[in-house]
Amino acid sequence: MRGDDDELTHPTEAAMATHTTDYTDTVILPSADTRAESAKEPPTGKGSVAELQYARLSGGDYVWTSDDLLFDVHCERKQIAEADREAERAAFFSKGQPCLRTSPLAKTYGWAFHFDSAGRIALLPMGSERVAELEADPAVTVTRAMKSSR
Repeated sequence: MRGDDDELTHPTEAAMATHTTDYTDTVILPSADTRAESAKEPPTGKGSVAELQYARLSGGDYVWTSDDLLFDVHCERKQIAEADREAERAAFFSKGQPCLRTSPLAKTYGWAFHFDSAGRIALLPMGSERVAELEADPAVTVTRAMKSSR
């Protein structure tokens, strides 16, 4: 038997837990094994994850959170109607999703992501002055995108 201070979680509540990919006050640098020598725009016309993420993030800094970006790209690629998105979002985030450390923008195309204190993202070119400033800021957590090879 458990005491009053023990927390019980109903199995259905645990199954309905919401996961997030959002970061705050963090910069994700390009992966250590990226072949990019500078940031470049991904190819267009195929509807790739890189193309769709780039289109959204290059439209303006600090507009998107990671969760909103990843979900919006998911919906576009799966052609999920606006009316179905609320239920789809609950299902999408009921299990863990890969964060932007796995994004081809950071792994392949030489881009860094800066997350402000509200979790909104700015897309920054590798080697830029702004990236160097963020790396030197003790209030900012610095991490790298996942390597492409193991």
